[in-house]
Amino acid sequence: MGNLIDIQNQIEKLQKQAADIKTREFDKTVKDILAKMRAFGITLRDLQSAVGKPRQRLGKAKVMPGKKTAAKKAVRKPAAKSGVKVAAKYRGPKGETWSGRGSMPRWLADLVAQGKSRESFAIKG
Repeated sequence: MGNLIDIQNQIEKLQKQAADIKTREFDKTVKDILAKMRAFGITLRDLQSAVGKPRQRLGKAKVMPGKKTAAKKAVRKPAAKSGVKVAAKYRGPKGETWSGRGSMPRWLADLVAQGKSRESFAIKG
């Protein structure tokens, strides 16, 4: 077994190799991810909701000596159109429907991946 300096040199060499591999494979990995996102209709919003909603940052309240402060909670207001039903814009071969909002449903993503166009499933008029 080598001494500490030899081991640290080996660690440094391996870390450089790992960084080189990561650099070489980064662009390819990003392209693969983007291709899959397009094929399945995945958006950045879908990814954020899968990981968890980003935390809302609140500044710390400054407390003046001798003054009482009430802690304020961050209250999110619902979106103006949340809960509003919209008409279906796409219909699948088995009668499935999609309004065009949110992530693309699996049935449509599979058909698009097979080479069919999304517009061919659009509901006319």
